[in-house]
Amino acid sequence: MNDPDAFGAAELRRAVLQSWEASPTRFREDANAEEDLRLGGYRDRLLVELAQNAADAAGSDGVLRVEISGGELRVANTGAPLTADGVAGLASLRASAKREGASIGRFGVGFAAVLAVSDEPSVVSTTGGVAFSAARTREAVAQLPGPAEELAKRSGEVPVLRLPWPVAGEPPTGFDTEVRLPLRPDVDADALLAEFTDQAPDLLLALPALTEIRIGEQTWRREDLDADRLVVHGPVRSDRWLVHRASGTLSESALAGLGVEARHAAEWRVTWAVPLDEDGTPIPLAEDVLHAPTPTEERLSLPARLLASVPVEPDRRRVAASGASDAVLTFAAECYPSLVGKVAAEHRTALVPLAGFPLSDVDDKLRQGVTDRLRVAAWLPAAGGKLVAPLESRVLEYVSPELVELLADVVPGLLEADFADAGHRRSLHVLEVRRLAAAEIVAAVTGLQRPPEWWYRLYDALVPVEGADPAAREEFTALPVPLADGRTVSGVRDVLLSQRDADPDPAALLSTLDISGLRIAHPDATHPLLEKLGAHQAGPAELLDAPPLEDAVRSSVSDARAGADVRPLADAVLQLVANTQPREWIGALALPDAHGDFRRADELLLPDAELLDVLDDQYIGEDGPLAVLDEEFAAEWSTELLRSIGVLDTFAVHVEEDPLEPDEDFPDIRLWWAEQEAAQPESWPPPRFVGIRDLDLVADDAWPAALRLLARHPETLRALREPESYSAWWIERYALLAGAPPRTWRLPDAEELAGLYDPVPDVGLDAEHLRLAGVRDELHVEDTDDAADLLERLGDPERTVRAGTALRAHQALAEAVACRTIDPSEIDPPEMVRSVSGAVVSTGRAVVLDEPWMLSVLEAPLVIAGGSPDQFDAEALAELLDLPLASEENTMQVVGEGRTQRWPEVGRVPASCELLGIPLPTGEITLHDGLRVRSSAGEQRVHWWVESTGAVHAERTPDGLARALAWAAGAWHERFALTALLADPEATTLLR
Repeated sequence: MNDPDAFGAAELRRAVLQSWEASPTRFREDANAEEDLRLGGYRDRLLVELAQNAADAAGSDGVLRVEISGGELRVANTGAPLTADGVAGLASLRASAKREGASIGRFGVGFAAVLAVSDEPSVVSTTGGVAFSAARTREAVAQLPGPAEELAKRSGEVPVLRLPWPVAGEPPTGFDTEVRLPLRPDVDADALLAEFTDQAPDLLLALPALTEIRIGEQTWRREDLDADRLVVHGPVRSDRWLVHRASGTLSESALAGLGVEARHAAEWRVTWAVPLDEDGTPIPLAEDVLHAPTPTEERLSLPARLLASVPVEPDRRRVAASGASDAVLTFAAECYPSLVGKVAAEHRTALVPLAGFPLSDVDDKLRQGVTDRLRVAAWLPAAGGKLVAPLESRVLEYVSPELVELLADVVPGLLEADFADAGHRRSLHVLEVRRLAAAEIVAAVTGLQRPPEWWYRLYDALVPVEGADPAAREEFTALPVPLADGRTVSGVRDVLLSQRDADPDPAALLSTLDISGLRIAHPDATHPLLEKLGAHQAGPAELLDAPPLEDAVRSSVSDARAGADVRPLADAVLQLVANTQPREWIGALALPDAHGDFRRADELLLPDAELLDVLDDQYIGEDGPLAVLDEEFAAEWSTELLRSIGVLDTFAVHVEEDPLEPDEDFPDIRLWWAEQEAAQPESWPPPRFVGIRDLDLVADDAWPAALRLLARHPETLRALREPESYSAWWIERYALLAGAPPRTWRLPDAEELAGLYDPVPDVGLDAEHLRLAGVRDELHVEDTDDAADLLERLGDPERTVRAGTALRAHQALAEAVACRTIDPSEIDPPEMVRSVSGAVVSTGRAVVLDEPWMLSVLEAPLVIAGGSPDQFDAEALAELLDLPLASEENTMQVVGEGRTQRWPEVGRVPASCELLGIPLPTGEITLHDGLRVRSSAGEQRVHWWVESTGAVHAERTPDGLARALAWAAGAWHERFALTALLADPEATTLLR
């Protein structure tokens, strides 16, 4: 080297010493500043700062070598040699030789890091050398009075890097510059090298200008595989990195807050890097620090490393608060999606910052910025192959490639199926990607028009979802279903499923018909999932249970008359009924009649129906309530099938369970209902109503044949035998046998009715048929009309009625009143009545016998026989006939005195009661040798008598005593047996 002081070290020293001499305060400031750098900002940053200088010097492909030789740490590098400006930078604590275009310090204040290990640093280069020395600086300062005093105060501590001295020396072969640092005794050289080996791999990533770092015998080399990937090969392992680099120029406003020298570095550079495994899969970082571009103390929680030209504080440990810092961090966030986009699609979400507390203010700003950019940048792979932004994307709740394929063109931005995996869930949640669960899937496909095969594939893809998510089943009930008629409807539960194996398919029969509300799934879309979600197999029974089909059938007649073609509906329904039980409403099905019109099925008769022989012709035809089924149509279907849907062959029976009111389709139903309700109010309405239809349409002269027809069919026969049968009630009143209702006749062998009712003429019916029709075989009163008719017959002088028959008739009438079967107020009292003798008398001369002992004192022709109290209620009969009671019309007294005894004391009485098993009276009886009573007409003899006080009198004869005893014992029916026993007390009397 020709000039030993090539860098003007002497002049630099002179200037510094002059400044110190002129201002000892300046010396103190320089000493304090250097001490702050040595003890504070640049501690532990020796290799970092020297590597930065080496990188600036190299420009590219730089090599850095570190070794310890003779107690010195020697750091050599390739690249630009030392210059005068570089020396000036080294000797300045507040300035750097770095100017516009330099990315990192080149012998700036960072060189102060060497003071951590050495008090005598030097730099030799191919252009010369310079040395610094604490001892030599201390000697120079001692020559200056003012600084010397400060030196004393500082115990000899001086700013080492302010006074440079020329030094001779050459860098190692192959290198352009070498920094030589004699180590202080307290420095552990081995530990220092170990620290450097830990930092070497990161420095090759942070400093692109360096390609190789050697530390002792170990070498680290960076290999750039391409623009995005590099490998740092080390002595133990190789580190693979995926990187994204970007650069630009800061605006003047962003640089405004920086110092003059910093404003010359207007270019910003950003590198994002994420480590990769051997397969190229990213290994997200859990925690790191900001590299600017070498490590700072700004802790980050981002999955990737950020190396950025962020302005930092002088100690290079913290980001400087400035507009430039904010701008560079913003640019870094904007670049982050580009790094993510370089990762394989399935691994990209691993680079999304997850929710958590930020580790620093810089971390907070970066995380927010990165997350915001990731949300709006297009980097997520959609199912269609396009990249979409998270805010514009959707992801399935379930991993299902089949679903994704089906919904790719339905759901905009739907992500590939793998992104539904749990490994992506947290990242996508941070990015606010909306998830498609069961409800959202249903909403997405609602309103779609797709082929049935597409829907089948959709249902098939949803099967695993329904099985894994209990809540999904309820949501999936709202899925659309394509119907056989071409419509697509929402909701599964009302859908009927075609039976693919059925021949013919019942649903296919109806699918082409315009039946509003009938929802039959298209055969190609019918999937087992639909049935699991509430759809029903569309078998004949299920179709017949569908309300829309019922509605269509009920309106079919009106539709036909409005011009609609209902024949296909009839054919379809009949085929359904042929394979299952008919429903009650099928009787409303419109079928063609013989006149070309359409009628309800239950208003039509088979062409050869038995009913045609008994119904009145005026009721059959176009204007009648019934018509005959079209013969051609009838020939197409079996008679049994037509009967099952209501087409009439014989009389039809209608059954209604739990009726609440009378069915107005049956004639006189309200009258029957009212009578039954009045007779049994506590058990009305009945549990069911059974009625035979169309009885009112029978021809007057056809009733014998109609009755035979009714008795021949079990169903109508049971209806007639039903308790309180409406049909039997109607027939006995309104049918005609020999021109009169059946109940006006009696059976020929019903002799007890002789005189009151005439025997029914021979109409070709046997006794059972006649009895079913209501022809009488016993005496009873059913209703008000029946009672009025019986009273009229009793008062008819043309009829010869035996006394016993008359008595029983009056008993029946009294019982009907007492039981409230009839209401006397609704019957006009008769003018003529039947007496006990059988004669007909005027009601003006008659009374009702209410006390049996008075019979012997009244004139028989003038008395209506009421009988005894145990036979009927005389007061009820008197009310019905509007007649007085005999006891009210006659006042009589017993003549003479007899002998009064207690009943147990009367001879033969106790024994007779015991034999007959009747109670022995405990009261008294007055016995007379001859018993007489006196009335206004004079005295009359009687066998026994009961006074109004209740005192009992009797003749001393078996007949008189027996009647009195029967009355007193309440066993009037045993009076004749008592008469025999009192006459002959032997038990054998009862056997005669």
